[in-house]
Amino acid sequence: MKFPQTHTLQQIATIISSEFVGSPDFPVEGMNEIHVVTPGDIVFVDHPKYYDKALESAATVVLINKKVDCPEGKALLISDDPFRDFNKLTNYFKPFEKATAVISSTSTIGKNSIIQPGAFIGNNVEIGDNCLIHANVSVYDGTVIGNNVTIHSGTVLGADAFYYKNRPEGFDKLVSGGRVVIEDDVDLGSLCTIDRGVTGDTTIKKGTKIDNQVHIGHDTIIGKKCLIASQVGIAGCVVIEDEVTLWGQVGVTSGITIGTKAIVSAQSGISKSLEGNKSYFGTPADNFRKKYKEIAAIRQIPELIEKLKSNE
Repeated sequence: MKFPQTHTLQQIATIISSEFVGSPDFPVEGMNEIHVVTPGDIVFVDHPKYYDKALESAATVVLINKKVDCPEGKALLISDDPFRDFNKLTNYFKPFEKATAVISSTSTIGKNSIIQPGAFIGNNVEIGDNCLIHANVSVYDGTVIGNNVTIHSGTVLGADAFYYKNRPEGFDKLVSGGRVVIEDDVDLGSLCTIDRGVTGDTTIKKGTKIDNQVHIGHDTIIGKKCLIASQVGIAGCVVIEDEVTLWGQVGVTSGITIGTKAIVSAQSGISKSLEGNKSYFGTPADNFRKKYKEIAAIRQIPELIEKLKSNE
């Protein structure tokens, strides 16, 4: 998430009432999570296990809960609770904006696009040409929809990320300030839920087709011309490359990559990254043929046990 204009380190420190290490005029251009940071961004870290990763990342400002040596060319914001202060910044730069109409006057809708009665279009939404948004679709603030997109009833674009910090008093939510981006020629079935990025974009690329009742988590990227069947659940920060097929009820854990043209059979559970141009099945998902050989071998176990008993 980039700020509307560049701020100074001192200005950011004032917003969150923190100390800082670096020049007061050090430029700050935005804020992002570790996997999408670019130079000029703030990244937050609140556990020693991840200090080095944050300090060595592309981010040039690190919001951290301990005074450490500041890498050359970077700056630090010292906070007793970086998670809390990251939320403060999100709320400051991307505050919640109350809707005042079913279709916001701040949104843009392209030529020949149809919005059926009962659909909700939030603030600052962009919808391209020749789209069809069916009844009871909810498109939250800041969503971008390309051309020739069809979205069926009950689908929600832009709900908050499922991202919480476990505190003694309960779960503390990381505020979502990102977007959902749907590229051209995408079809979304009914009752799908696509969560917005925490600071970046959850993206569905050109030509992908998604069936009913599919969930896609925050900051996930779905490539071009993918096929995703019903009841698939995809966690946050997943990268699915082009022309991947996920059949019904596939579950995908967070932070992994599924390679180009991979095919995953129904009811598989994906717990690690998968290479492209291969077929997979099972939980945990593995090579299709290998998994079926394992199942065939398991089925022979009762017979082998009976043979051992008779030999005794």
